[in-house]
Amino acid sequence: MRLVFLILTLVFTFSPATNAQSSHVSDSATHPRVIELRIGDEIEPIMAEYVDGVISQAAQQHASLVLITMDTPGGLGTSMEDIIQHILSSSVPVVVYVSPAGARGASAGFFILLSADVAAMAPGTHAGAASPLIAIGGVPLNVDETLKKKILNDATAFLRSYTGKRGRNVEIAETAVTDGKAFTETEALNDKLIDLIADSPQDLFAKLDGKTIKRFDGSETRLSLNNPEVVTMEMSARQRFLARIVEPDVFFILLIAGVLGLYVEFTHPGMIAPGVIGAIALVLALFAMHILPVNFAGLLLIIVALGLFVLEAKYTSHGVLAAGGVIAMLLGAFMLIRSPLTGAGVSLGVALGVTAPAAVITIFLMRLVLRSRTWKPSTGAEQLVGVPAEATEAFAPVSGQAAPASFQGMVRLRGELWRAVAPVAIPAGAQVRVVRVAGLTVYVTPAESAAR
Repeated sequence: MRLVFLILTLVFTFSPATNAQSSHVSDSATHPRVIELRIGDEIEPIMAEYVDGVISQAAQQHASLVLITMDTPGGLGTSMEDIIQHILSSSVPVVVYVSPAGARGASAGFFILLSADVAAMAPGTHAGAASPLIAIGGVPLNVDETLKKKILNDATAFLRSYTGKRGRNVEIAETAVTDGKAFTETEALNDKLIDLIADSPQDLFAKLDGKTIKRFDGSETRLSLNNPEVVTMEMSARQRFLARIVEPDVFFILLIAGVLGLYVEFTHPGMIAPGVIGAIALVLALFAMHILPVNFAGLLLIIVALGLFVLEAKYTSHGVLAAGGVIAMLLGAFMLIRSPLTGAGVSLGVALGVTAPAAVITIFLMRLVLRSRTWKPSTGAEQLVGVPAEATEAFAPVSGQAAPASFQGMVRLRGELWRAVAPVAIPAGAQVRVVRVAGLTVYVTPAESAAR
């Protein structure tokens, strides 16, 4: 009976799941599946990992289409190239759609838009402005003409490598790189940079339904998107967390916070919290450093800045060392992230907002450390040096004592009786002052001579 009961329990327990699975399979068979993801921020390694992962999952699920909805100012060139490689090699057709109204596919986003099987834009959007930048604090930096040509030639060659195969206007596309030109959705369509304009994803699916597109490998695919099942895949919690860490501004803040936290712990042992927070922040910064294109000259300038702040606290430079430290840290922040295909880096506001407090905290803490070396000890035998005491008896010469002569007696020191030794005879009731402590014996002199 128990066996029958167990079998019945298992049957009734798993029957709904089986039916749901059958229903799901049947639904997938009647409705084409579209996997949707969104590039809604700067393009960096975690964003590339997210896009690459979704494209791979779409292939595993035999989806009919991957829809990338995009609104981005651009990002890192290496991450952009990674995304484009996955789009070009995807077994599932990929549509890149600049949406909603007001969105843009700028800089690296323009490269990604033109790499798609289908490039689409919503009304009121724009794309382009893909000139490679070398910037400091978001301000473009003038570079040598030869270097500028090399960067432009590299970017345009990469763009040509796939734009022509997609059947798009290569000459017009290059102007977005060489001249920094941007295009509205109508201009992009007229110049044959994109394939269509769609008011919404539903309008996009309706226009693509039944259309035959040419893939990057030369094969042709007919899209069937009648009443599709749209599955939106968001970033995982881990990816969202890591995406924040690898932002240049956050990386710079973590780096300085980590260094300052450990500095506080080393200069003020026992506080614990700054050391723990600093260690965690520094490890996170090292993780971001492993992913981001970090310029070690920028790191060196930040280390030099911290050293100058410490020297400012130790030596009188009338602010010269502190000013040099501030300049070095600002330059280090601006040079910290390097990428020839993007202007992404530490923003001027964050650089100033972190540098000033770092300078003040470092100088203030070091001055406290240096000042503490002159403080009188507040614990232990050393605290008794200089403290007044009262002789409770007349000091008598120490028997058998060689010159110079010493006198020994008892003194009342902070309510306690101590054995005392003095260089001169001291009468009972006289005031003395401690000059040295050795074990349980204090060495004293008359208060008058100590005052002199």
